[in-house]
Amino acid sequence: MTHRIAFIGGGNMASAIIGGLIENDILPSQIDVVEPLAEARDKLQSTFGLQPRSEAGPFLTQADLVVWAVKPQTFKQATLAVAPFTANALHLSVAAGIPSTSIAHWLGTERVVRAMPNTPALIGKGITGLFARSGTTSADKDWIAQVMATTGEFLWLATEDLLDAVIAISGSGPAYLFYLMEAMTTAGTEMGLTHEQAHQLTVATFIGAGELAKSSDEPPKVLRQRVCSKGGTTLAAIASMEDDDMQALLINAMYAARKRAKELSEEFGSA
Repeated sequence: MTHRIAFIGGGNMASAIIGGLIENDILPSQIDVVEPLAEARDKLQSTFGLQPRSEAGPFLTQADLVVWAVKPQTFKQATLAVAPFTANALHLSVAAGIPSTSIAHWLGTERVVRAMPNTPALIGKGITGLFARSGTTSADKDWIAQVMATTGEFLWLATEDLLDAVIAISGSGPAYLFYLMEAMTTAGTEMGLTHEQAHQLTVATFIGAGELAKSSDEPPKVLRQRVCSKGGTTLAAIASMEDDDMQALLINAMYAARKRAKELSEEFGSA
């Protein structure tokens, strides 16, 4: 990739993508960042050798790709400052809840792709859902694929509304797993393990189970059943979870996340 890339917003997700790009031979001199917070600018400079700017300006006319990594609450306002300089660029938004229709309207271009990554992108282990508007070309999509591949896996979606499901499953998903890890670690310490021992056991179990699920052709239900021996300890634990209808609770939680994504779209995505 020899193009010039500008990031609007320099927080964690922008840093994850920037880190992946630099590891894949993109030069810091090819990257511009607009970040109003001095602390975040200093971190980007010390970590990646970038020279972030505090506000948009004519330098953005050089950008071939603009990555939008700002909060939904400030997205529309940010476009007012950036749009005059980026009419010819391809735009990639990683902001939750802002529909591409609004982004295209605010920026005056149909070359818009929406992405929903997750925080494991910070270590190159993320998964991202992508949706491209009709104004994007196959070359545009190939370029976006190259960019997002630096952060982990990705998949393209046929319709934009499915991004709300991506948010509910994988976008918010790491928090669900961390929540379960908290519970398992707490139980371990209550049972007499040290916190460090309980944490190590829990993290290794999640990593191992995830790798097993990824490498297996069988669905999680079958893998789960194989751990359960009749009359055994695992079956006792699963039975307790089923008594509490834990699966329904988890599914309801994901629907709550999707509902909030739709609310964000209505609240901050009005064109």
